[in-house]
Amino acid sequence: MMADPPDNATGILQDSSDVRVLLLDDEPVNLHLRSAILRQHGYDCIPASTIEEATEVFHRIDIAVLDYHLGSGRFGTEVASNLRQQRPQVPIIILSSTLERHFGGAEDMHLLKGYSSVDDLLSALSALKAKRLGAPVVVDARDFFYSRISLAIGSDVLVQIFDDHGEWQYCNDAAAEYLERPRDWFPGRCVFEEMPTLMRDWRDVLKTVAQTRETYIDRTRRGLLALPRHGEQNVTWSVLAFPITLHDGRNGVVLTARILERTPMLYS
Repeated sequence: MMADPPDNATGILQDSSDVRVLLLDDEPVNLHLRSAILRQHGYDCIPASTIEEATEVFHRIDIAVLDYHLGSGRFGTEVASNLRQQRPQVPIIILSSTLERHFGGAEDMHLLKGYSSVDDLLSALSALKAKRLGAPVVVDARDFFYSRISLAIGSDVLVQIFDDHGEWQYCNDAAAEYLERPRDWFPGRCVFEEMPTLMRDWRDVLKTVAQTRETYIDRTRRGLLALPRHGEQNVTWSVLAFPITLHDGRNGVVLTARILERTPMLYS
């Protein structure tokens, strides 16, 4: 039998085959499917369908993946608190079907179920097993939340999410590439300060959409993205601004842009 890894802050999880993952879920189908997927990727899975079963194997695990809603008024956060007390160095992932709760607590990471949740879980496990045991791992749930909106809209659409003051909350890959910045450059910056010419007509639009919760559509050739880049054809953009409640409860705006038509450039 494989010896338990040392319970200290210097041990490092090196390989998937050496990582023992507790999977707690009260739904048998979900438990079976997730166990099979993780085993296919080399993880040693220890399934549990109740809090009691999970508690019995605390001493054997390297990472815990806990479903938030366990039925009968019980939650994965209860298990997380107990595990943190007994083995504080073990990373904990909570899987939840909604982000409508206050994050922060004994757990290290929250993942939203649905859409690409399998990919998210595998990425999270890969990140955690590479971290030094005992080191805190913090993942901003905002990116998971906003990326699902972008995924639903489409990868070919430029998607930006702002608060009512024009501060970027999110920018998808297509928009970041078009605006010639890395994605992580945008959050926290104000578009009206960074790109005053590009967004010259949109300050009132963003504020109005955020406050009145109405939708705005612009298919003219003014303002946002109407200025052609060097070597680009004349294009007409369809720009849609619609309201959203941001991760922290404030009003915000999703701004999407798609090319409606391209017209040849005329030379004199």
